[in-house]
Amino acid sequence: MLFFVLGWLAQAVSTPVEVPAFCKALPRPEVRALHRVTVDDPWFEVYDVAPGVFAILEARQSEETISYLIAGSRQAVLFDTGMGISDIRKVTTQLTKLPIAVMNSHTHYDHVGGNWQFDTVWSMDTEFSRTSAKGSTEAKAEIAPGQVCGALPDGFDAASYATRPWKIAGYKKDGDRIDLGGRTVEVVAAPGHTPDAMSLLDREHGLLFTGDTYYRGTIWLYRPETDLAAYGTSIRRLAALAPQLKLVLGAHNTPVAPPSVLPDVAAAYEAVRAGKVAPSKGKDGKVRYKVNDIGFLMRAAQ
Repeated sequence: MLFFVLGWLAQAVSTPVEVPAFCKALPRPEVRALHRVTVDDPWFEVYDVAPGVFAILEARQSEETISYLIAGSRQAVLFDTGMGISDIRKVTTQLTKLPIAVMNSHTHYDHVGGNWQFDTVWSMDTEFSRTSAKGSTEAKAEIAPGQVCGALPDGFDAASYATRPWKIAGYKKDGDRIDLGGRTVEVVAAPGHTPDAMSLLDREHGLLFTGDTYYRGTIWLYRPETDLAAYGTSIRRLAALAPQLKLVLGAHNTPVAPPSVLPDVAAAYEAVRAGKVAPSKGKDGKVRYKVNDIGFLMRAAQ
């Protein structure tokens, strides 16, 4: 038995660990071009993307989720709280001493993992949001083999990993304006990806935080809660804002994109819905549509 164990150990040590494919593309060129801010948690990469705005990227997990800390002179908003794998609240305290309120671009598990750490979480007034606030074990699949580059953070308990419940402190609606002191952000309802999807608009600085309504990469539109007609309306609405914008800030992969991408996404989506784009077959009943460098992953036969 001893020889068997020693032989197995020797083989394990000599066998190289396969690096997940997404890790090989990191850091992405668009990210390398940004100014990185040093924080003491290696799970997060923080980038200074606009005055008073930090992108908090979880690049070592395959979702490459991005949360945004948006600071005024009196208050800050944390737009999404990521996967909940490491301590995002601790990171935010290294970036600002202002009181922080959380808003979520939507309440899928990869955007609400740190909500429980904050006293003030504002939400859209939907049943989907209230159900999400009860917590979920759905995120556990995101730490399966092939989903993480390197080791998980020290002290992380994979066995108990789940989205913890959080308390909704109040509701926001389309058009609500939040004065942060010298900076105002406006709620833009953008249902479709989920019923509670929203964007945040900083008109003065020309910034639009789009959540999962737009991000650079294949946009997921296949989940049961996705409403394709509503998504079309929302992406057209965001596209109409493009002339007012300087930057579009999505929730996955790369933090910044030019405003011109929004009309491109809206046009691509219209072409898909009009049957002008042939799909390629994906896994588990999904199909993928590609228009130039814009992609959508959808349920088959929709």
